[in-house]
Amino acid sequence: MSDQNGHRDGPDQAHRRPEGVDDTTVEALGALSKALETTERARGHLYAFHQLTGGADRELDRAVRLLHEAGHHTWADRLRSEIVGRNVIPGHWTYQIVEAYNRTYYRPFQDFERAALTALADGRDHLYEAELKEARRTVGHPDHTALPPGPGAPPQET
Repeated sequence: MSDQNGHRDGPDQAHRRPEGVDDTTVEALGALSKALETTERARGHLYAFHQLTGGADRELDRAVRLLHEAGHHTWADRLRSEIVGRNVIPGHWTYQIVEAYNRTYYRPFQDFERAALTALADGRDHLYEAELKEARRTVGHPDHTALPPGPGAPPQET
């Protein structure tokens, strides 16, 4: 069913709790999803660390050049040999840390979450959030619609 603005009311099938799925399971899957979202944020910080460290390493080339230009050849040579291109932890540049994180933690976590959703909720994601949205929205209010406008609905005025 759609309102006059073309919004369908009520959650879509992809976000409806499958029959037989209890509250605790929905809450557990919501907690699992939240933990994965936090891991996504941590991974973003890891990529920021990777990019910032790489940028700093490239800026060292300028420092080496300027130290040479200023006549501080010993300092420039030490900087080039001791710091430029240095491992951030033994045997690792930051890209290797990112790769190891993805391989040993992030991807297995992602796979686990997907498998749990498939096995316990017919693969339906964000059930907890969808039910929270449904409980908090005012049915019939134009800014509390359950879903975006359906196919063929008129564009929303801005």
